[in-house]
Amino acid sequence: MVESEDIGEIHPQDFLWRFWPVVPIYPYGKRRTIRKEVLKDTIWTFDQLQGIFYVIVPIRMTVIKLEKGGLLVYAPVAPTGECVRLVNELVAEHGDIKYIILPTISGIEHKVFVGPFARCFPNAQIFVAPEQWSFPLNLPLSWLGLPGKRTRILPENSQEAPFAEDFDYAILGSIDLGLGKFAEVAFFHKRSHTLLLTDTIVSVPADPPAIVQLDPYPLLYHAKDKASNIVADTQANRRKGWQRVTLFALYFQPSVLNVPSWKDIFTDAQKAPERSRKAYFGFFPFQWQENWQRSFDILQGNGRLFVAPILQSLILNRAPGETINWADKVASWDFQWIIPCHFDAPIKAEPKQFRQAFSFLEKQPIRGLVSSNSYPLPEDDFKLLRDIDTGLNKFGIVPPARDKV
Repeated sequence: MVESEDIGEIHPQDFLWRFWPVVPIYPYGKRRTIRKEVLKDTIWTFDQLQGIFYVIVPIRMTVIKLEKGGLLVYAPVAPTGECVRLVNELVAEHGDIKYIILPTISGIEHKVFVGPFARCFPNAQIFVAPEQWSFPLNLPLSWLGLPGKRTRILPENSQEAPFAEDFDYAILGSIDLGLGKFAEVAFFHKRSHTLLLTDTIVSVPADPPAIVQLDPYPLLYHAKDKASNIVADTQANRRKGWQRVTLFALYFQPSVLNVPSWKDIFTDAQKAPERSRKAYFGFFPFQWQENWQRSFDILQGNGRLFVAPILQSLILNRAPGETINWADKVASWDFQWIIPCHFDAPIKAEPKQFRQAFSFLEKQPIRGLVSSNSYPLPEDDFKLLRDIDTGLNKFGIVPPARDKV
């Protein structure tokens, strides 16, 4: 695959995202976009950032050229001026946006952008995963900002979709989670042998992605060992910060991370050399053990594919049989690359590797699928997620996990 990056000309007003209060997470009202050509004149990714407390990870939109001209957009990101300009450059060369896909029903960080993005491209048809919902009130799609006359539900049978010549797809879910539901639609681009996913599969790069490095401050913040540290902007420190951010983002509180007492946090904040608002007034509520790097190395595992820990412990284990059936269908496609919406992309991978990632739902993995990619992530790192699961079950907020298949 051919890869190139394009961040376009810099116009500060082009970065503005005025609807950030709907989902008030970092980087709030100012979002950069990086466009990358993954396959020449065929596939492009558009990376932006999202996060909380400087725990930042990429969020990704994928654009694919259709065989008969025009473009399909999978999982839109914020249509800032910069993003729309970069998309319009492709439109000018390859044709209009014909289809916009919302491949999830629970990921608000994906859903919030679809309506505004669709309004920027008024000739596009919008297709959404079945059984969309909203909380606390289940509102019509048009009330959630999606254009009523142009929005359709993805047919259960992918051959009934108007883009069936280019794509096959498989719908996972919906999975009942009590207060809501989870679903994901995997898209397979036949011509390029590329699989598009939203949240189910990730692979973690050892080095921070380009979009994260446009502003390295969050990485350097997390590269500190204590509040009083002054961290130089070096590639080693950026890498250190990224790897810690990754552990925090995927586990919330891995076993190698201790949280000091509030008394110690306040005391240390008084000693911090930087106490600006940007530096959270000196607060640094993290205390990493010396062996923290080992947890990341296991997680990264030379580019291993895995299901994000929160999905393993709180979502997909509610429907192991249905998830395995979906994984089997996806693994029947002849893909060679995977583009998820988060972390690394594109990932060179075979269907067998994809299927291995779901072995945590099985009592006995299928013979021939056991490899280093199948080995479970360390149980100690799941402790906080398991505790959350126990608490949610205790109060009947979510249904209990089902037995492995």
